[in-house]
Amino acid sequence: MDTENLPPSNKGRNYEIKAIGLREFAGLRRDDERLNPFDLAKYANLLVASFEQIEPFLTDETKEHLLNGAKDKWSGGACSQKLPDGRKLIILNPTHGANRQNATLMEEISHVFLGHKPSRLAITNYNKDGKVIARDYHAEIEEEAYSVGAAALVPYSALRRFVLQGKSSREIARHFNVSRELVEYRMKVSRLWDDYKKWLMNNG
Repeated sequence: MDTENLPPSNKGRNYEIKAIGLREFAGLRRDDERLNPFDLAKYANLLVASFEQIEPFLTDETKEHLLNGAKDKWSGGACSQKLPDGRKLIILNPTHGANRQNATLMEEISHVFLGHKPSRLAITNYNKDGKVIARDYHAEIEEEAYSVGAAALVPYSALRRFVLQGKSSREIARHFNVSRELVEYRMKVSRLWDDYKKWLMNNG
């Protein structure tokens, strides 16, 4: 594989190679093609249900909490128990825009393709308010899933080329149908941020 089209760090290269595999599986041939996670989800055996579909099963209090009070505290959720047909149910936060939903769904798809076991709650202790304060959470697994998913959405080779062409993070985000924050995250972890800042200084 051409290492020039891979990020300079070992971890970044590892994530990028896995992301390239995901893009190839999705049938994408060019590094600047837009990846649609919703098209890929069916191959990951995921059922992406709209919030409206599960709304009848929620209490008014729960809906109020999810859509208002806690709307900024969750992006999506996957049911740990599979459906009778073997698929896993995924719910995305309906208050988030399409760009953020793409990143959330891509992270869940990455978990499947990387063979990660789902996180589970480990109820071992409570705080003074009776809330669970222990959870089976694996930071390395979550980092890998998010990083591979982000690299699949915004490939390094195309990102590097766009940065050198003087495209803004907003333009790149529109091209890949992701958030500006995700593009700038990719710039930073791929060590393209300094080149991008130079462009900003010369064109700001």
